[in-house]
Amino acid sequence: MKAKKLRVDIITIFPEMVEPYMSGSILGRGQKAKALDLRVHQLRKWTHDNHKTVDDKPFGGGPGMVMKIAPFHEALVSLKLRTKDGKKTAAAKKTRVIVTSAKGKPFTQQEAVRLAKYDQLVFLCGRYEGIDERVTEYLADEEFSIGPYVLTGGELPAMVMADAVARLIPGVLGKAESLARESHTVAGELEHAQYTRPEFYPLKGKKGWKVPDILLSGNHKKIEEWRKSKPR
Repeated sequence: MKAKKLRVDIITIFPEMVEPYMSGSILGRGQKAKALDLRVHQLRKWTHDNHKTVDDKPFGGGPGMVMKIAPFHEALVSLKLRTKDGKKTAAAKKTRVIVTSAKGKPFTQQEAVRLAKYDQLVFLCGRYEGIDERVTEYLADEEFSIGPYVLTGGELPAMVMADAVARLIPGVLGKAESLARESHTVAGELEHAQYTRPEFYPLKGKKGWKVPDILLSGNHKKIEEWRKSKPR
């Protein structure tokens, strides 16, 4: 059986913010292992004026600028996920197009698990006062927020969500069993507190900080009971 590979496309006007993170650490290893295919696209590629304009003034007045629908639509057409008349293509059936937005539904570990079942995720990153609502209404499949606060752009949420999903793909993490004990694997449950060497950390003028005795006991049953009673 062919191993699953997840493709992630991030569409942004600041690819230089995203590319280093997507190529480093676990995500970089996942790509080398051919479990991930991570791509970052410059949205301005799909503009046609000399200034490569991606935003315009909002209808009805108001401060700031709003990102235009056309570049996002053309990007999805180029990725063969939408037709020129705005319909989904056959390739889009195993793909989710995601808008990062402060008003989106909260992103959770359970959402990450669900999204990991798809073959491709595409993140549309907003800037300025946001994205023309028609992108969310007609082109995107989902709209997510990573918290009740406002950021300057959608790049950080896109990277957060891509990371959370990518590490669930077989072959990305070194040890698959690491996933079973993580916080939020079961909704509302947190991973137990962790300690490592030295077992006693001395402090100047103080006694110091010690690892709980139970973890040094070698009694695995008692250790497991302690871990269940001591979530972070």
